Amino acid sequence: MRHSDDSIVRERLQTVFLGIIAFALVLFLLVQAKFILISLAIAIILFSLTSDAIHAISKRLKVPKWLATTIALIGITLGLLWVSTTIVAQINEVIFIAISYTEQAQAALPALAERLGPEVQERILTAITNFNVTGWIRSLAGQASGLLSGSILVIMFVGFMFVEQLWFATKIERLTRDHARARQVTQIIASIKHRVNRYLVVKAAVSAVTAAIVWMIFNAAGLDLAGAVALLTFILNFIPSIGSIVATIIASLLAFVLSGDGTTTAIVAIACTASQFAIGNVIEPMLLGQTLQLSSFGIILSLALWGVVWGIAGMFLAVPIMVAMMIICSQINWLRPVAIMLSREGLPSADFQTEEDDQITPLAPKLKKPGM
Repeated sequence: MRHSDDSIVRERLQTVFLGIIAFALVLFLLVQAKFILISLAIAIILFSLTSDAIHAISKRLKVPKWLATTIALIGITLGLLWVSTTIVAQINEVIFIAISYTEQAQAALPALAERLGPEVQERILTAITNFNVTGWIRSLAGQASGLLSGSILVIMFVGFMFVEQLWFATKIERLTRDHARARQVTQIIASIKHRVNRYLVVKAAVSAVTAAIVWMIFNAAGLDLAGAVALLTFILNFIPSIGSIVATIIASLLAFVLSGDGTTTAIVAIACTASQFAIGNVIEPMLLGQTLQLSSFGIILSLALWGVVWGIAGMFLAVPIMVAMMIICSQINWLRPVAIMLSREGLPSADFQTEEDDQITPLAPKLKKPGM
């Protein structure tokens, strides 16, 4: 009996150690291959969004699917190239303005620090002295180059996904070797697409409105970098919870550096904060409704994890990845506790009443009744 208990403990310890090793290996691969994996994740999201758009266009306007797909690919290519060149142009503008305002920033920040005490003032002066402008500019240039390379890679991924989509259903059925199981997997994928697509469309709309308001605030105040701040606000608003806070802080600091006036800074800060609060806490929840219902603590953990692994891009992808994980885990019996913990009210499947969800059943095999 003692020997049997020792064997069980040994097996459990081996399982735990193997799990830790597997997790470390996966984490290592995620970090090492982050450029390709981030590009692939963005390509999957774009493919999912455009697939729904193509289906709607071909169904309502009676356009041949091949024509709608071709137009979509051209639109994605032009859109990604436009976004990349716009970001590069804004980075160049930021670099030029940063060089022009270096002396003004060095004078403005210590003036702001005087109100916070001598210790804070000394730390800010030390940070300004040690700040490497040349290294920062090189870093921005490198990121801009990586952005263009990533855009080209994403375009290639999306193109091949459209070529392969005709065989998706066949491949799933041959992988599962069961028509009913293949149908369940297809429905799970459809459910993930439905929720992530709705989240991203709503998030893009409210982020665009917020960015437009910030742009108008900066223009009304007569400040430079209105386009760059608006673009940064749009990007950061995709990061839940903390993105809007960081965007508001950056906008307020830039307003002080660019104007050097406390009244202008206060007006810009209050206007940006009010717009972020109204859109983020009233309009966005009203539009999203019950689409996500994710745990707030789970979102913070997901942001922290993917932020460490993939940086800003990981924080952008944290919510879509979390939605996919929750839906998949909810359909596997032994992983369902994970889905319950990721959901807001412990109901990972029941919260979302889509047509796909009503037909999904757990993927775990059914137990046979005694005597069968």
